[in-house]
Amino acid sequence: MSSPLNSLVNDDGRYQESFELFLERSSEHQCMRDFIHSLLPDILGSIGNGKSHLNVIGVGSGAGEIDLEMLSQLRLKHPGVTVDNEVVEPSGQQLHNYRVLVSKKPELDWVQFHWNKMTAAEFEAQWKEKKMSKKVDFIHMIQMLYYVKDPGATVSFFQSLLDKNGKLVIILVSGESGWGKLWKTHRRQLCNTEISQCVTTGDIKSFLDSEGVSYQSYILPSQLDITECFTVGDEKGELLLDFLTEVLDFTAGESAVQPKFIMRSYVRHAQGRAAGQTVGGERATLPNLKRREGGEGEQPTLCLSSPHTQGIRHGCRNKADLL
Repeated sequence: MSSPLNSLVNDDGRYQESFELFLERSSEHQCMRDFIHSLLPDILGSIGNGKSHLNVIGVGSGAGEIDLEMLSQLRLKHPGVTVDNEVVEPSGQQLHNYRVLVSKKPELDWVQFHWNKMTAAEFEAQWKEKKMSKKVDFIHMIQMLYYVKDPGATVSFFQSLLDKNGKLVIILVSGESGWGKLWKTHRRQLCNTEISQCVTTGDIKSFLDSEGVSYQSYILPSQLDITECFTVGDEKGELLLDFLTEVLDFTAGESAVQPKFIMRSYVRHAQGRAAGQTVGGERATLPNLKRREGGEGEQPTLCLSSPHTQGIRHGCRNKADLL
């Protein structure tokens, strides 16, 4: 490859545009909502130990739509509680969108939002600098461990903040999904480890096993329409490829030839046949092409419990692990 790939996160505007397209073409948020309304309530019901005030941290909260749905379920399981909600999000645009969303919901007066425009690493450093001692009841880290230098250390830090019976929910790409296999095979070509890690739930589970931390896995299927990716010069197809590879202008220039070949050939043949997809005049869909866990079409979540608990009976969204 003639030059290193430029990470999509270097261009926040294009990242936001590609992410919105990804949400339009996938059932990602819907599968999360299915989890929130079916499995999450029992998990949330086990936290708090009857306290009237709960502490929550959202790491990589984005524009807040999923956060607020989780908070709604928390309120249903713990009527009358008040909540301190630490929002950790490095994107100024996403944080702005989140604040606008909250401003339109006066019924959220039981939640005190603390806005932290920073990365997970910066939040950790700030927490340690302030020598914070408060414990947290619920932490969620949705599709964000790709953007930390040391995913295992990040998980360990946030797990250490949990109160007794506290829960940590993590959603990542599946190690067994087509996308996880692609990362494993072509990690050197597609992963810029200075900015983004090709980490999957398989990696996190291996780390947790090595630390002796218990967890549970849960599965929710999702679909992604990739038809436009096969049309040369299609603007939306190229935008979607940028998001899927996390490479800025993935299809542009000679440096993109090799990864483009990898992506297209893999999707057409290895994944395409497994999914029974067709390309061309019909729609091409892949189960769980990006960021799912546990197998074809699975999106996992790792739910971490406090070190004080002896095990978890319930799980989290998608294919999840409870620690």
